[in-house]
Amino acid sequence: MNILHVFPFFSVKYAGGTCDFIYKLAKAQQQRGHNVTIYTGDYKLDQEYANSLKGVAIQSFPSFLNIFRLYIMPSLIAETKRNLKNFDVIHLHVFRTFQNIVLYHYARKYNIPYVVDAHGSAPLHTRRKRFKFFFDLLYGYRMLREASKCIAETNVGIDEYKDLGVENNNIVLLQPPFPVEEFAKLPRKGMFREKFRIADKRVVMFLGRIHWIKGIDFLVEAFYELTKLREDVFLVIVGSDDGFKTELDKLINTLKLSDKVLYTGFMGGFDKLEALVDADIVVQTSRYEQGAWAPIEAVLCDTPIIVSTNSGAGEDVEKMDAGYLVEWGDKIGLRDTIQYILNNQAEAKAKTLKAKEFIQNNLSMSNKILEYESLYLECIDGVRCSQGNKQRRE
Repeated sequence: MNILHVFPFFSVKYAGGTCDFIYKLAKAQQQRGHNVTIYTGDYKLDQEYANSLKGVAIQSFPSFLNIFRLYIMPSLIAETKRNLKNFDVIHLHVFRTFQNIVLYHYARKYNIPYVVDAHGSAPLHTRRKRFKFFFDLLYGYRMLREASKCIAETNVGIDEYKDLGVENNNIVLLQPPFPVEEFAKLPRKGMFREKFRIADKRVVMFLGRIHWIKGIDFLVEAFYELTKLREDVFLVIVGSDDGFKTELDKLINTLKLSDKVLYTGFMGGFDKLEALVDADIVVQTSRYEQGAWAPIEAVLCDTPIIVSTNSGAGEDVEKMDAGYLVEWGDKIGLRDTIQYILNNQAEAKAKTLKAKEFIQNNLSMSNKILEYESLYLECIDGVRCSQGNKQRRE
C-alpha cells in the first residue's frame, strides 16, 4: 500500500507522544513493505529525528502563519492537488488542523479513503472552545462523518466521537501498539540518580510536556502533602516546557519545594530510559489524556505507576491492572497512594511485572501492526464498493 500520514509537527520534543507514535508506526509499516510518506510542517522540525526514519519519505512544508494554532502551509495545497492520487489511504493525525482541511477536501475529490485518529484532540470541553466550535461548524463535523473510519484508542475516545455526531459503526477501537523491543535492554540502575546526585532519594517522576492539561500542578500539591510525612522524597519533572512552567514555578515556590523538585528538560532515547528505570514511581495526573503512553513506558522499565481515573489513560491502566488509580484532584488520595507504593514495593513491583508481560504479549508493534493494515484495506475496499455502486446506478 501507498500510505500517507499527516501531522503538523515532526519533533518529539515539541509534539510529544503523538509524534513518537507516528514515527514508530510509519517505521513498522515501511519494514513490512509499504510505501510510507509523512506530510508535516517545518515549524519546530527536528531534522535529525526525521533523517533517522530511513525508508520513509518525509515532506515538510513551510508554516507561514499560526492562526488560533492552525499552522497555515499554502504549499501543501499544490502538493496535495498534484500528488494525492498516488496514495491508497490517508491517516490524519489529530483533528482540527489546516492540514486536515486540505487533505479532507482533496481526499473527497479524488475518492481516496482517509481515517481520522484524533489522539485525544476531539473534545470540545477543553481549552479553545470557541475556536473548536466554529472549526467544527465549517469543517469538523463533515470531516468526521465522511471519514472511512475514526480511530479511538479507548472507550473514552469512542464517546468523544459520538458527542461530535459520528455513528457507532464508523468508529473503530484500536489501542496503539508499543515498541516493546526498545525496552528489551534497559540501562543499569543508578545512572540517572548519579548524574543528578539524588542517589539517596525516593524519586516520584512525571514524564511528558509541561502543559496545563497534564495536571502537574495537582501532582505538585500532592507531593507537598507527602513532604509533610517524609523527608526522603524528590519530585522529578521530565519534559520540555509547553507554556506552563512559569505558572508551575510559582506554585513550587509558594509551597517552598524548590529544593525538592528537579526539572530535567526533554529527555529521549537512552536518557529517558535511564530516568524511568531510576524512578520509584511514575505519576500521570492529566486533566485529560487519551491513553497511558508514558505510564506504559514506565511499566516496560519495571517502574510502578499511578494514573488519575478521569481519562482514557485511567481506562487503559485499569483494564490491564497495570498500576494504581486515584481520583483527579484528590491530593490526599494521591499522597497516600504514593506513600503506599513506597511502603509496599514488593506488591507494586509484582503488579508492574505482570502488566509488563501482558503488554509485551498483546500490545507490541509486531502484533498490532496487522490491525492497522486490516483497517486500511477495509477502508480501501469500502471506497471501491461505493464507487462501483455509484457507477452501476449511473
